[in-house]
Amino acid sequence: MAMTPAQALKLWHDVALSRVLADGPDLSERQIAILLSIYLDPPPHTVRGLAARLNVTKPVITRALDTMGAEGLVTRKRDPADRRNVIIQRTVKGALFVDELADLILEKSAPARAGAPS
Repeated sequence: MAMTPAQALKLWHDVALSRVLADGPDLSERQIAILLSIYLDPPPHTVRGLAARLNVTKPVITRALDTMGAEGLVTRKRDPADRRNVIIQRTVKGALFVDELADLILEKSAPARAGAPS
């Protein structure tokens, strides 16, 4: 059964509210989009590539990576083949964060998937 627009918005609200109330990293929607690009799309990931993919500037990506790096969700290193590039690497903590986010989405979407009214 397909989700209605109201159910989709309720799901988004419930997931966002659960994330805000949790003790974990408080990431913006943009930071979540960048993080999911890093963890869902095959590597390698570079600042330049992420900026192009998300249609934002490199400084936007750099600021987001600063926050995510401070939380231990990603790391950065210079590309040994081209020192102008910065490669973004996944971390165990970041993978766990993404897995927990996926679990939270599944948990919050269970009523809609079961056909319960929102």
